[in-house]
Amino acid sequence: MTIIQTIEQEHMKKDLTPFGVGDSVRVHTRVIEGEKERTQIYAGIVIGRKGTGINETFTVRRISYGEGVERVFPLHSPRIAKIEVEKKGSVRRAKLNYLRNRKGKSATTVKEKSTAE
Repeated sequence: MTIIQTIEQEHMKKDLTPFGVGDSVRVHTRVIEGEKERTQIYAGIVIGRKGTGINETFTVRRISYGEGVERVFPLHSPRIAKIEVEKKGSVRRAKLNYLRNRKGKSATTVKEKSTAE
């Protein structure tokens, strides 16, 4: 291994919750305001994952006050406290960009993965 790879291995998280595209997740992020630190939750559907290793990111989309909001999170960031999977989604593609064109409930729902698998 090169020096860069060993340094990256030190900063990567080992206790990640497995999740995929189409899953409904709750991302707990640490927010620092002055001296205080608090946890803020961002809930939505994972519409894409990108990158490998320490550079891996995922995009979460939700509807807030009738407007679509997307946020990109670095997977191995120390600002992310934890990731909870609410529902497993059953999708056939790697990026769910088609959800951007939808309105109402169809913009926030993906077919749920059956538990019989």
